[in-house]
Amino acid sequence: MILFNEQAKTFHLKTAKTSYVMKVLDSGHLIHVYWGKSLHTNNLDYAVRRRDFFSFVANTDNIQEFHLEALAQEYPGYGSTDLRSPAIELVYGDGTSATDFRYLSHKITAGKPKLEGLPATYVESEDEAQTLEITLLDKVKNVEVVLSYSVFDKFDAIARSVKVVNKSDDTVKIQRVLSANVDFKDGNFEMIQLSGSWARERHIIRTPLRSGGQCVESRRGASSHAQNPFMALVRPETTENTGDAYAVSLIYSGNFLANTEVDMYNNSRLQIGINPFDFTWQLKAGESFQAPEAVLVYSGEGLTGMSHIYQNFYGKRLMRGYWRDKVRPVLINNWEATYFDFDEVKIKAIAKQASEFGIELFVLDDGWFGERNNDDRSLGDWVVNENKIHGGLKKLVDEVNAMGLKFGLWFEPEMVCPISKLYEAHPDWCLHIEGRTRSTARRQLILDLSRKEVCDYVIESVSSVLSSANIEYVKWDMNRNMTEIGSATLPPENQREVAHRYMLGLYRIMDEITSRFPKILFESCSGGGGRFDPGILYYMPQTWTSDDTDAMERLAIQYGTSMVYPSVSMGCHVSAVPNHQVHRITPFATRGICAMSGNFGYELDLTKLTEIEKMQAKSQVAFYKEVRELIQFGDFYRLQSPFGSNTCAWSFVAKDKSEAIVSFFRKMAEPNCAFATVYATGLDADAKYKDMRTGEVYGGDELMQVGINVPYAITSAPKATDDAKDMYAGMITDAIQGDYGAFIWHFKKVD
Repeated sequence: MILFNEQAKTFHLKTAKTSYVMKVLDSGHLIHVYWGKSLHTNNLDYAVRRRDFFSFVANTDNIQEFHLEALAQEYPGYGSTDLRSPAIELVYGDGTSATDFRYLSHKITAGKPKLEGLPATYVESEDEAQTLEITLLDKVKNVEVVLSYSVFDKFDAIARSVKVVNKSDDTVKIQRVLSANVDFKDGNFEMIQLSGSWARERHIIRTPLRSGGQCVESRRGASSHAQNPFMALVRPETTENTGDAYAVSLIYSGNFLANTEVDMYNNSRLQIGINPFDFTWQLKAGESFQAPEAVLVYSGEGLTGMSHIYQNFYGKRLMRGYWRDKVRPVLINNWEATYFDFDEVKIKAIAKQASEFGIELFVLDDGWFGERNNDDRSLGDWVVNENKIHGGLKKLVDEVNAMGLKFGLWFEPEMVCPISKLYEAHPDWCLHIEGRTRSTARRQLILDLSRKEVCDYVIESVSSVLSSANIEYVKWDMNRNMTEIGSATLPPENQREVAHRYMLGLYRIMDEITSRFPKILFESCSGGGGRFDPGILYYMPQTWTSDDTDAMERLAIQYGTSMVYPSVSMGCHVSAVPNHQVHRITPFATRGICAMSGNFGYELDLTKLTEIEKMQAKSQVAFYKEVRELIQFGDFYRLQSPFGSNTCAWSFVAKDKSEAIVSFFRKMAEPNCAFATVYATGLDADAKYKDMRTGEVYGGDELMQVGINVPYAITSAPKATDDAKDMYAGMITDAIQGDYGAFIWHFKKVD
């Protein structure tokens, strides 16, 4: 709901549990008044306070006691009387940069319009949201800024975006245009970010705010393994289930900035948007520039409340298409089983074993095209290598389908190898700067997706393969970041637009291909989780969470990812031991329990499993199919954090609280240790729940307050009933009394 108080010139944005309030001053300045728990009032004039400050804080409009720097700004500009970090910075035709944006008009409409060329949240009916557009004008330069706020009452979220409109006769350079800015009256917060690197993505880092600026950002041409386009400010006392959390998440896949600043009066400012680093956009007379969308979430119910809002909202109104609400298939990927060394005989042997386990999808990874026997050639040449796949792709797909399996295929469409037919024909199609070294990474270069003809080639070459056989899944990879960022076709003044134009080209490609093949399940990948962001999630409803498949490393990765992203968006696989990334040896059951916390699959040579492992794999697949709808679409609860702890626990609870999965992990064995207990969350306290392994019945209040006993040794583990033994065989591990142990419980509500 959006309310406008004409007399007070106040905008009140209301969701189910949140209020967000802005006010237009008599001077025309738009200020921020409040964001937090829902309020009844529509007039908070008393909260806008003024006093005189010392001379280094400038008077706005030369009015004594009127200082923008001392007021909470809604969308602060650069170079006027607010000297804190701006949300927008422009360079005008005369070379100056001072801006002065003031209220011009507003409109409130039902529903939510699309953002041209960019991914964004959406509505399925106009009554799901209201949208407020506030137009601000710099009268001197005749440039407008349109602030858009879409309020999703049911989902308890606010989506924000910004459009700059040049109504002057001169070209205006955009140096900085962030998507959201929120000012707070104090700096008593801790900042949460999701950071890491390749193979250890999205670790949770929580640090107190301090005087000055703190930021997370990417300058790599992608959202990156190192940082995620998300930031939350929480009170020091905020926990998983209690306290305030204010979060921003950017629906964008390129360079971003998430920034906080605590000023000299302990006020704090939270911002997110396209990274101004190496960014300039030439906005000609009459043109407009659309910035990406940011999603703002407030929770008064701790980090779990915040996460549930993002998970539900992104799962239902960012992800879209045929697969959005469908359970995802159990898959086998051949990458860590064979790498490049395979032929159709080996592929069919793995597929045959997979079909016997009840696996539903076979994915052929890198190496099936061109002359691709290693990673130094053929990217860009999307033609099947019949020396490895005799008889062609369609024949292989048909044979795998005949085994009862769907067939999926790996692509890396954004790249080109210098050793390729595509590069030989079009050496200028990659990002490069004339005269400078074309630096390779993984022995490949990046195609220049700022160019229409390059995008057209990608669309048609990938579509040709997908049309040639019954392909039902695509793994879309991207394995390097940008260097020498330049385009052969753009004039000098537009070269600092290339990174953003690349993203617009990528989004166009993804939109076109996913629209042509709406029933294909697309999974994005970037060396694992290097582009696990909301922008890609709009086009592809799941992401390969990390190239690190080690179960112990995945605890932190998957736990951190859950801060924002739905479980159904996470690809999680059981791989071989010693693990190929960290060389750790973990029990097969532990690997299974960890991988069951998202879209479950295997990434190893199934034909080399022992007989016991084959029995375990078969039971894991059967168990996961039994509970996958709960795991993929239930509410996720973080119970014990793996960060700084020897244990980790989480759970999945059905929306109607009728069913729950609880998983516990212990990293290292400890001598003579205390009993371990897991406390469930989110159950119906008045209901009874049956342990589906043992048949024992517990009260929901017991499971949450008294807790669940973790067996300290396999001999102490609760025994399965006769009809549950086969189902749970793959989840019982004797390593619970050694290193890297895990246990899983399945509860169902009973009368």
